[in-house]
Amino acid sequence: MTGSDDSGMTIQAFDILGADRPGRWLVTCDHATNIVPDWIGGGSLGISAADMERHIALDVGAAGLTRDLARRLDAPAILSRFSRLVIDPNRGEDDPTLLMKLYDGTVIPANRHAGPEETERRLDRLYRPYHAAYAALAARRPDTAICAIHSFTPQLAGRPPRPWHVAVLYSHRDDRLARAMIDRLRAEPDLCVGDNQPYLGHLEGDSIDRHALTPGRPNLLIELRNDLIGTEAAQAHWAARLAPMLQEVLGASGL
Repeated sequence: MTGSDDSGMTIQAFDILGADRPGRWLVTCDHATNIVPDWIGGGSLGISAADMERHIALDVGAAGLTRDLARRLDAPAILSRFSRLVIDPNRGEDDPTLLMKLYDGTVIPANRHAGPEETERRLDRLYRPYHAAYAALAARRPDTAICAIHSFTPQLAGRPPRPWHVAVLYSHRDDRLARAMIDRLRAEPDLCVGDNQPYLGHLEGDSIDRHALTPGRPNLLIELRNDLIGTEAAQAHWAARLAPMLQEVLGASGL
């Protein structure tokens, strides 16, 4: 979906796939791309092309996994169309990490001196349209369940390696689907499964808080280690593996 700002530039804040698919799941990808709109630094944040391909700019492999998983679930999907370094849609509007100035050792020059006015511009043109579309898609049926797809880097600079292949994140406010999915994944003998790792699964105002916890929708957030989903074939493999598990867990939940 596109819109126009007051200078006439085209803005595309999100992609929606399969809006008419009948499945209960809504599959989301907050960090789908590394796109920087041309009205920000001519399309550059001032960091290297190599850094823009890293986890600091997008969730590597998550978009392809989201598309294939949604297709297998016969469910709609929404994916962001702007880099998390432009503004992070998986943060509340008052979160101090909404607009990152330093991430995993990389200074973000275009953000370094960005103040409230610039933050508001990015909120209005990207973040708020994304969340408005997300809310509308989630409301398409009264029993929507949300599956958020993310990926994590195998190792942050100066930190120990992360052993998990896949992880499920959740809030203490609603862990019903998440704990069942963790148990299902741990039944697979080849997987090291994280339980709210490598991050805790709840931030006030984040996407799940806003679109699932507050309105009371069943939810979970799946994190894949990004070296395991770096190719289309790998993304398809994980989508094929996860889709029946998600259906099984949701069906057994009674939610």
